[in-house]
Amino acid sequence: MNALIVYCHPSKKSYTHAVLQQIQTLLAQENWQIEVSDLYALDFQSDMSEAEYKREGFAEVDLPIPPDVKAEHQKLEWADCVLFVYPVWWSDCPAKLKGWFDRVYSVGYAYGHRPQMQPMKTIPFGAVICTAGHPNAFLEEINIAQSMQTVMLGDRLGKRFTNKEMLILGGTLDLEKVRSEHEEKLRELTLKIKTCFG
Repeated sequence: MNALIVYCHPSKKSYTHAVLQQIQTLLAQENWQIEVSDLYALDFQSDMSEAEYKREGFAEVDLPIPPDVKAEHQKLEWADCVLFVYPVWWSDCPAKLKGWFDRVYSVGYAYGHRPQMQPMKTIPFGAVICTAGHPNAFLEEINIAQSMQTVMLGDRLGKRFTNKEMLILGGTLDLEKVRSEHEEKLRELTLKIKTCFG
């Protein structure tokens, strides 16, 4: 099976990068083929150009799709499972990942389908894995956890994925207190993915 990890963090010394490495290890143990779209390493352009906006804003689907966006489309078509891995910054994903959705979810592909275009396939499993400084209980108390779930699962993954999970790895400001719990939650998520594919 094929797993695409869309990863967004600028530092390889971060806890989020350690989470990425653990996910890669767990999936490799299940003999999954893994590809990582490391948005910072790719220097992925998060801002939509004026030419792209003309295509997207006015649904002029005959205009070309940029090569970097096409490359991400090819990865999505290859994938049986997509995992989005990132830190929570100001109650959402980093701007570079938000820009990935803005650009990669292009009109005629991820929405607004046209007969002359191949639409995005429905992917069997999607998971959102984010690290957060505050504990999950606090994020739930102030309704940030629920808001992130609505945006990521309800809108960004939406009907494009058959099965969806969100895993908030909170409490990283006191990392040693939560590290083993996080590792167990990642193992549980891997088991859910495995179960989904029999």
